[in-house]
Amino acid sequence: MFFAAEAPKGMTGQALQTAATWKDKIWEWFTNIDMWENVLFSCIRIIVIMIITRVFIKIVFKFIDHSLQRHEESRINVNPRRFVTVGELLKNVISIASNFVMIMLLLGEFGVELAPLLAGAGVFGLAIGFGAQSLVKDVITGFFIILEDQFAVGDVIQTGTLKGTVEIIGLRTTRLVSWTGEVHIIPNGMITNVTNYSLNNALAVVDIPISNQRKLDDSLEILRRSMTQLKENTEALANVPNVLGVQSITTSEYVVRIAAECLPGKRSEVEREIQTYAKEALDEVGDGLAAEA
Repeated sequence: MFFAAEAPKGMTGQALQTAATWKDKIWEWFTNIDMWENVLFSCIRIIVIMIITRVFIKIVFKFIDHSLQRHEESRINVNPRRFVTVGELLKNVISIASNFVMIMLLLGEFGVELAPLLAGAGVFGLAIGFGAQSLVKDVITGFFIILEDQFAVGDVIQTGTLKGTVEIIGLRTTRLVSWTGEVHIIPNGMITNVTNYSLNNALAVVDIPISNQRKLDDSLEILRRSMTQLKENTEALANVPNVLGVQSITTSEYVVRIAAECLPGKRSEVEREIQTYAKEALDEVGDGLAAEA
């Protein structure tokens, strides 16, 4: 009976002592001035880091917009989609990099060891890089294609053995449509060299074979009149086609060369038009064109 009565009293005393100890610890924690100073300064540093990050991102975004706008205004023929794509890509890269640095600094304020974390992130990034080499190459090449304005949507280009009109330019692939209708989807990493037929005016060159029975001066005059008429009826020519003169002579015919400066991508069309107008003009006065050798 004695031990049974003493047990609750001892347990009660121990509980009271434990409660008093916790009370002292809590009071000491609330009254620890050094700790609250550290917490206050940490909160201030966190707020300052977040504000500086936001301000830095906004400043860089404005700089990107201003630079692209100035570059766009300096170009006569420009594709606005190119600048939008470049601007959005640069903004995403800056935003991700800035937020990553901010998160690292915030974790440091919470006492997280950054060295092991950065080492692990480096190994993880290296593994992703090795596993997606072709994808990274395609994206980087596509970025520089857009940034350097190597070609734009609507341009006629040739890369390797593929030639066609650019339909879509993406960061990973470029889509070409050939003149016969085939659609070629090319990874940007495979575009090592490009011939762009749409940047400058093209030169259409046509050789017209004429029978030796026709006088040279008469033939040249007829061709010059027909070329003047062609310039009046088409907008694809930059100027009146130039009848250069005799290119070659055989026993049955002589060949007159005509050269014309035409708009980009219109060379084949202009060459056909030159042959059509020359044939019709010579047929009007009889004798016609000599047969092709």
